[in-house]
Amino acid sequence: MRVLALLVFVPLQIAFVPLAILGLLLQTYRQMIVSRRLGVSQTGIEVLGGRWTMHIFGLREDEATMSLARVLPNFSRLGMWGVLFPSWVHARLVGKPMGYPRITASGSEDMRDLVTARTAYIDALMQESLGDVEQVVLMGAGYDTRAYGEFRRQGLSFFELDQQATQRLKKKALADAGIDSADTRFVSVDFQKDNAFERLAASGFDRSKKTLFLWEGVTLYLEEEDVRRALRDMKNHSAPGSVIVADIYSARLIAMGKKRALKKTLDYTGEGLGFGIPFENDHEARLKSFIESEGLTLVSASFMGTISKNGPFMVVTDIRT
Repeated sequence: MRVLALLVFVPLQIAFVPLAILGLLLQTYRQMIVSRRLGVSQTGIEVLGGRWTMHIFGLREDEATMSLARVLPNFSRLGMWGVLFPSWVHARLVGKPMGYPRITASGSEDMRDLVTARTAYIDALMQESLGDVEQVVLMGAGYDTRAYGEFRRQGLSFFELDQQATQRLKKKALADAGIDSADTRFVSVDFQKDNAFERLAASGFDRSKKTLFLWEGVTLYLEEEDVRRALRDMKNHSAPGSVIVADIYSARLIAMGKKRALKKTLDYTGEGLGFGIPFENDHEARLKSFIESEGLTLVSASFMGTISKNGPFMVVTDIRT
């Protein structure tokens, strides 16, 4: 079957080269130019695209993401299919993707696995923690759909924090897609000007309850003091034993992003890179030291890329207040 799959894949891939180029251009136009025109982050579409891809390749069920992708003006399903169709056919024939997307062994990840592995690690941590908390706060929710799928629980409150423009676009897309968001409380926040927890409290957030804070894909765009302040705020505005699930990046990766083409891409939509931890040596000790310096407890850490001679490029953490 693998030989047959290759015999189908190779000519199909060659035939699809023009369509793949057009698809990439279409998706880039939607993600970059349309996002900028709408005044919203383009990196959120990158994450949505990764989860859309995981769904169509059978790595993760996410009907809400699929529905959202159909109506968001800054995402192109046609463009994505133009790029991925030959690989999808190959995966259908042999039962697994070839190279991307993939779920690989812990520590052997590389940059192509950033969104897929991060999503899988965070999903697992959330599943473990949801039975112990009463409310979930998505800090910088973007187009995350966890509040509308398997993570919904009876009596569990969801709060989504994000910039007003992004949240306005998402709420319209949820309505257009027919996704029930009545149980989710949307809190518009300018993170540079507003007190997020004052806004949360006004929306029904109860600081006496155990809370799960999901802080995904945010720390790398902040400066260190902003990261520290946010960690302190989460600790001080929730019950002891609350959970912070966050991803933190290596200082080396941040430095690379500031020097290369990625910087131009992020600058285009006003998203600059900031905070990272030096993971080249003693990465576990360095992470633990940083977390404990804010009076928090590091419960677990899933480092990505530990087999690299340069150390891991990021980590997904389970932190307790």
